[in-house]
Amino acid sequence: MNKQLEAKTVNIAAMGIDAEAFCSDVAAHLSSDSGIAVFNSPEYIIFPGFCDVHVHFREPGFSYKETIESGCKAAARGGYTAVCTMPNLNPVPDSVEHLKEQMDIIHRDAVIHVYPYASITVGQKGEELSDMNGMAEYSFAFSDDGRGVQREELMRQAMMEAKRLGKTIVAHCEDNSLLFGGYIHDGDYAKEHNHKGICSESEWKPIERDLRLVKEIGCRYHVCHISAKESVELIRRAKAEGLDVTCETGPHYLVLDDNDLEESGSFKMNPPLRSEADRLALIEGIKDGTVDMIATDHAPHSEEEKSKGLAGSAFGIVGLETAFQVMYTNLVKTGVITLEKLIELLAVNPRKRFDVPLGTDYTVWKLDVNTVIDSKDFLSKGKATPFEGMPVNGECVLTVCDGKVVYKL
Repeated sequence: MNKQLEAKTVNIAAMGIDAEAFCSDVAAHLSSDSGIAVFNSPEYIIFPGFCDVHVHFREPGFSYKETIESGCKAAARGGYTAVCTMPNLNPVPDSVEHLKEQMDIIHRDAVIHVYPYASITVGQKGEELSDMNGMAEYSFAFSDDGRGVQREELMRQAMMEAKRLGKTIVAHCEDNSLLFGGYIHDGDYAKEHNHKGICSESEWKPIERDLRLVKEIGCRYHVCHISAKESVELIRRAKAEGLDVTCETGPHYLVLDDNDLEESGSFKMNPPLRSEADRLALIEGIKDGTVDMIATDHAPHSEEEKSKGLAGSAFGIVGLETAFQVMYTNLVKTGVITLEKLIELLAVNPRKRFDVPLGTDYTVWKLDVNTVIDSKDFLSKGKATPFEGMPVNGECVLTVCDGKVVYKL
C-alpha cells in the first residue's frame, strides 16, 4: 500500500478491494496537476466511492422535485459515486423507448454513475409484465418500487423472466390490503395522537410470499428498505437456507423509531419509522450480516408536498447528503459497528451484489469535524429530513468519479 496513504484508508483489503491498486490510483490523482491539494495528513481519510442502490431522481416527469443533475450533485456531496434510480417516473421505464428517455438525460447531465431500474410491470400498475426482455441490457435491475406487486402469479412470472435474463428482482414489499389508509407505524405514537397506522405485517407478509417463490424459482432477489423485526428474521432464515436473497435498510430506520416522531412531513416515509424493538432488530441484522447494505431511499418532494403534516404530506425524505454523517456519528462513534463495517454497507456490499464497478472512484472525508445538519445547505432540491438540527461528525471534502472531481468543499 502507498505509504503516503496508509494512515488515511480503512482496511479495504479485507473487503476484497485491491488496496495497492486503489491507493496507487488515488495517490496519482491527488498528486496530479488537477489543482487538488495532497491530503497527506492523518486527519483525512479516503474511502471507496459510496454506492446507493435505491434513490429517486424524479426525472423524467417530476423535475420540480429533483433532476438527474441536482440528484447527482447531492450524491457527490455525500460521497457517492454510483446511484441506482427507481422507476416511478413519467413515463414509467416499462419499455425500451421509455427507458431511453431517462438514459438520454443521464448521459447528458449525470456527473456520477447513474444506473436506471426498469419497472416490473407496465406503468407500475401490477397488471402485466413490462418488456423485461427488451430492457434487460439497459437496466440495472427490475423493480416496481413505490408499489408492491400484489398478485402472486404475476410476481412468479416476473421472477421466472428475471432468472432467464440473469437479472435481479428488487422488491418493494407492501400488501395494500393491510394498509387501511395508514401513514405512520401502527404503534404507540399513532394511538396516542389519533393517527392511522401501518402494521408491520403489510411489509413482512409479502416478503414471506416472495421468499417462498424464490425457493421455488431460484432467481436473484433483493428486498428494499426493510423496517420490521419480522422482515429481518425472515431474511435471516432464507439466507440460512441458501436462497439468493439480499436486503437493504435506511439510516433513518437504524437511528430513529416512532418515539421520535414529530407532527411534520419530514418524519413521513414509506415504510414508516417503527418501534424501538424493530430498530434494534435491524441493528442486529447489520451486525450478523442479515442486512447487507444501507440505502438512503432518497425521495425528494417539493416544500409544499412536505408541508402538510404526517397525515397529508407525501411519503419520502432525502438522505444522500446525510447518510454517512448520521451512520458514522450514531453507529461508529458509539461503538455499535466499526468504520470498516460501515464502508462495507455503504460502498462494498452494494457493488458486490449488483456488480457495480469501483474503478477510480473515491471520496475524502475529514472525520474530526463537528457540524449540524442544516437542510438549507443541501444541493438536493428536496429539503425534508428527520435529521434536521442533528449534531454530527464528519465532512466530505472531495469526491472523485472516473478520475474527475465531482465535489470539492
